Amino acid sequence: MTVKFVIAVAVLIGLWLFLFQQVRRPVGARLQWQKRVRVALMAVVVFAASLVFWGFFVEPNRLITRHETIQIDNWPRELNDLRIAVLSDIHAGGAFIDERKLRTIVERTNEMQPEMIVILGDYISGDGRRHPLKMKPEVFAAVLKDFRAPLGVYSVLGNHDWWYNGGHVRAALERNGITVLDDDVFKVEARGTSFWLLGLADLWTRPQRIAETVSHVPENATAIALTHNPDIFPNVPSRVQLLIAGHTHGAQVHLPVIGYVVQPSNQDRERYANGHIYENGHHLFVTTGIGTSILPVRFGVPPEIVLLAVRSP
Repeated sequence: MTVKFVIAVAVLIGLWLFLFQQVRRPVGARLQWQKRVRVALMAVVVFAASLVFWGFFVEPNRLITRHETIQIDNWPRELNDLRIAVLSDIHAGGAFIDERKLRTIVERTNEMQPEMIVILGDYISGDGRRHPLKMKPEVFAAVLKDFRAPLGVYSVLGNHDWWYNGGHVRAALERNGITVLDDDVFKVEARGTSFWLLGLADLWTRPQRIAETVSHVPENATAIALTHNPDIFPNVPSRVQLLIAGHTHGAQVHLPVIGYVVQPSNQDRERYANGHIYENGHHLFVTTGIGTSILPVRFGVPPEIVLLAVRSP
């Protein structure tokens, strides 16, 4: 419990008590309309303060687990309901993401009993140059080594990782048993058959070699691609049945009626914000991730770990 949280709780309680006092305060008949205006204005202030409290202190500290199923027409029946835990944008050391929270993330993921775990970049909070690095790669990697999945733990790096030092982040992860795929492919043997994992480099910080990377996968092979930024989806060949991405944070704030406060994707305003998207004969899944960036706020977009089941119709 931080000092900021205690102060915020005290202020919010004070506002609610003041509103209650104003409602209960007796006034003469001639002043009733003034009381109504005063109470209405105070109610607006209290409601707004409550929303701010939720967005800055409650929702960013939540961690939900949810299940999602994607049906793919040419998916092998041997791999029906392949369970993939999907995580992204941990931003270790940032708001609400200390070592204790990292251990909770690992425990919750393992409890879902995934066959495979994929982590889609942006482990870093801060970049060590313009902004102080909040947690070193050696620290968060040592916690994340406890992920457990029989088919392995795989990762790509995000823009924040490269703004810091992609080679450093990769080395720390690989020393702790997490396979990093950066324009690489990996054949996964599972259930008496196999499929291919492709790691496609981050759009904002690395040269794009999508076609070259995909060319290393045999024709007609089952393929899942991992990347950080979903905006590459239109450039991924349709023979890659599924692309899994993060980066958007689901815009962090999604208000009723208004919708997204900021644009989460460069591909139209809401096109690749989150969830399952089907275009041009193949599939994209975007997770809203776990941490926050720029502002430590989430509203209507809770931090999530997704257990993605992939199956044939």
